[in-house]
Amino acid sequence: MGTPLTAIVFAAALFCAAPAAAQQSSPEVKALLSKVDRLYRSDRSYASIEMEVVTPDWRRTLAMDFWTEGQDKTFIRVSAPARDAGTATLRLGNEMWNYFPKINKVMKVPPSMMLGSWMGSDFTNDDLVKESTLIDDYYGEFFTPAKPDPALLYVRLHPRKGTVSLWDAIELAIGKADLLPKREDYFDEKGRLQRTMKFSEVAELGGRKLPLVMTMTPLSKPGHGTTIRYKAAEFDGKLPAGTFTLRNLQRTAIK
Repeated sequence: MGTPLTAIVFAAALFCAAPAAAQQSSPEVKALLSKVDRLYRSDRSYASIEMEVVTPDWRRTLAMDFWTEGQDKTFIRVSAPARDAGTATLRLGNEMWNYFPKINKVMKVPPSMMLGSWMGSDFTNDDLVKESTLIDDYYGEFFTPAKPDPALLYVRLHPRKGTVSLWDAIELAIGKADLLPKREDYFDEKGRLQRTMKFSEVAELGGRKLPLVMTMTPLSKPGHGTTIRYKAAEFDGKLPAGTFTLRNLQRTAIK
């Protein structure tokens, strides 16, 4: 059973000024991180997603289907536009592959590319397939920003030793009333804010209350941004056999 909401809010008030123990988070912070990690995932999940990528020179929208099993398996297949349809991504544990139908080739993604852009978007490969998780790969504590919103909880995270990350710190703003994420800020090793992800349009989908829209804005690239919109979702239903297999990458659809 998860940590009660009132306990998390009370603990935030107590711990916001206390430094985090070395590489450890309080039970209340762990409960929040676990909730955020699993918000769009479950033992099994399916989602229909739209991704809009915007730059100063062009704009494009991708439609895709997204399957997950636990935290270790992810399968993504692009369904539109036609020029990208059939492009697919598979992640099993710490291994990842992409399939490109134009050249009919499956390519394994090396660990060095996990932090690279996925399909030209402002989300990284790791952002999409979630090889790293907040609860396993980061630690931190509640904190109080210079101008806090009384309706929010704030958590500052740092990568654990051995975690490969572009970010020296990630700051989360989470609603006290619903414990849903509202914003994530990503900082480099010099403490400079590099990108921001905002969560919006909270509604019920697949029996869960969650933000339907996530918008990633890279601050070093003016005019760039990527928005993900959840169109449909199912949690803990039955997934098609063979979903998380290399053979499935080259299929035109999951049946």
